[in-house]
Amino acid sequence: MTRTDPRRGAVLVAVLWSISLLAALAMAASVTFRSFTGVMGVDRHRVERDALITAGLEMAAGEILNGATALRDLELTVNLTTGSVRARLNDEGGRIDITKAPAEVLAALLRSVGAPPATAESAARALVEQRGTSNEQRGTSNEQRGTSNPARRTPVPVPAPVVATTHEQALAAIGQIAGMRAQWLAALAPLTTIYGSETVNPLTAPRGVIAALPGVDGGRLDAFLAERRNPSTDATRLGQMLGPAQAYLAAKPQRIAGVDLIAAMKEGPGAAARAVIAVLPQDSEPYRVLIFSPMPAAGLR
Repeated sequence: MTRTDPRRGAVLVAVLWSISLLAALAMAASVTFRSFTGVMGVDRHRVERDALITAGLEMAAGEILNGATALRDLELTVNLTTGSVRARLNDEGGRIDITKAPAEVLAALLRSVGAPPATAESAARALVEQRGTSNEQRGTSNEQRGTSNPARRTPVPVPAPVVATTHEQALAAIGQIAGMRAQWLAALAPLTTIYGSETVNPLTAPRGVIAALPGVDGGRLDAFLAERRNPSTDATRLGQMLGPAQAYLAAKPQRIAGVDLIAAMKEGPGAAARAVIAVLPQDSEPYRVLIFSPMPAAGLR
């Protein structure tokens, strides 16, 4: 009778356990590798999308620096090996700055989007008062500070300026004014900015901005737009065509632009973004991104 060495059974069990362990490790390594490959693919697509968006911003900055073309719905496209990006530029100086425009311009703007005259006037006054820079406040303050009797000098409370860091915040502040309606705010959005000045650039202003200026009727507006299509026209001539409204116009260098970006990938999903960029003289940076907001690709056309 042959006796079986019990150590042989122990060795066999150890070998079987080792094989099972190696198989499990191989399976885990395979799954991990596939997951890592997937992550790398996702990261690659993201990097390529970011590169396209950056290329669009740099193309837009170059056009601002060039300054030869009016930035009014100007569309540019750049093609790379990974896809393409389309940029649409608009000069922020061609819009009405709701943090700087005078009250009469704000009132006319509100009337142009449907606000009744009384509501438009009161809302415009409220906006100017929020800044703490109205002429009436300045006059009262100077008069009281200039009195000859120091004992009669009393501090004049000046409201703290409402500082909006985004266009949306500035519009939201208008929405808090009594009597304002959501549809008026929606109509104001494409006509306004917080990156402009007290005046509007007539060379880049959208039709709706010119139409909203005080004293501009349909006849003046059509004549103005027809003349602006003439490549040889100048800002002075354009301003004169608008009569009294020329007081609210001034041609100035295009330094800040809103940029709508749509990136189309050859592989993977595309991307869209809305940005405001500035190209400033003597700046240490070629351009600065003031606002950058990713958007759904379907949100920009």
